[in-house]
Amino acid sequence: MSLPKKHLFELPEGVIYLDGNSLGPLPKGVVEKVKQAVTDEWGQALIRGWNSCGWMDQPGRVGDMVGRLIGAPAGSVVMGDTLSIKVFQALSAALAMRPERRVILSDTGNFPTDLYMVEGLIRLKDAGYELRKVAPEDVADAVNRDVAVVMLTEVDYRTGRKHDMAAITKKAQAAGAVMIWDLAHSAGALEVDVTGAECEFAVGCTYKYLNGGPGAPAFIYVRPDLTEQAEPALSGWLGHSAPFAFDVTYTPAPSIERMRVGTPPVLQMTALEEALRLWDRVEMADIRAASLALSEQFIAEVEDRCPMLSLVSPRDGSQRGSQVSFAFEHGYAAMQALIDRGVIGDFRAPNVMRFGFTPLYLEASDVTAAVEILADVLNNRLWDDPKYTAPKKVT
Repeated sequence: MSLPKKHLFELPEGVIYLDGNSLGPLPKGVVEKVKQAVTDEWGQALIRGWNSCGWMDQPGRVGDMVGRLIGAPAGSVVMGDTLSIKVFQALSAALAMRPERRVILSDTGNFPTDLYMVEGLIRLKDAGYELRKVAPEDVADAVNRDVAVVMLTEVDYRTGRKHDMAAITKKAQAAGAVMIWDLAHSAGALEVDVTGAECEFAVGCTYKYLNGGPGAPAFIYVRPDLTEQAEPALSGWLGHSAPFAFDVTYTPAPSIERMRVGTPPVLQMTALEEALRLWDRVEMADIRAASLALSEQFIAEVEDRCPMLSLVSPRDGSQRGSQVSFAFEHGYAAMQALIDRGVIGDFRAPNVMRFGFTPLYLEASDVTAAVEILADVLNNRLWDDPKYTAPKKVT
């Protein structure tokens, strides 16, 4: 498949979108598919749609579509709920597999909500668990036989730094720990192989590189040999082995279905399912090669034209995801000024301007045009305007 494929997306005229690492754009075909689901399926089939339209099977069917992109076999990924819920499920199940241990190891670059979920579960269990956070580069050395679970995000949301999934998983398992990977900034951005890495659990969201739309459902992967050992702490109705038997006690499904919780969000999942059809014609190796080329071009042009910015992402592309981050004292205002001129990136506290490179709809000419506008904003201090300093709810 040749890249890019801009014609497959609804992109506003005059916009260079460098924020697909936060929210992917709308793929063409999604509007019609969701409209059909509303009018023909919900509107005409009514409750019969759970059977006649395949709604009940959607979490597993779409899970297999995501699974192909992360190297997971069929029947090992299921969709539903939010990423925070999936983190909770994976962590609860992982801790139950190592009942004699009390340390959960993560890094200081992990996405805060993952750490919040750990803290909340620790308080809930009230059993002496400890969240141990170390610098990303120190994780491998911090793994020891006190650690029950190692829980990391493969690509750092702020800097784009990428962990070595296979190496860290091997180190964790050698110490007897269970490995959980958050693939929020990996799935659809780079080649992932959960089967090859042999990690026990993986979770991720689908509204970033997978273009599922705001609030699109999350996924969870359980290594197939562990499925029946994975205790579903959130023992929801649809994770039951026979939901429509209406038993008054819970018996988990013997498959990945046990990680389902509540009613699937059919309309959101329909949008995601249609968006994922784009990937039927895409090889992740091609995506990765193109994103690295765009990222390298961006770094070179920014450093040539915007000397006031400092690169905070790894310079070595093999150590980086599909984003590039620069630090700037006035980064928030500068990003707002940049967005105002049609180049959309985002900002992460305290001073990081973040740019995502998604080659499905970006090409070299977009990078050059974006840097031209960025240089104008910075070199002419166009950011130095009160309208750009007032903080918005979402940065």
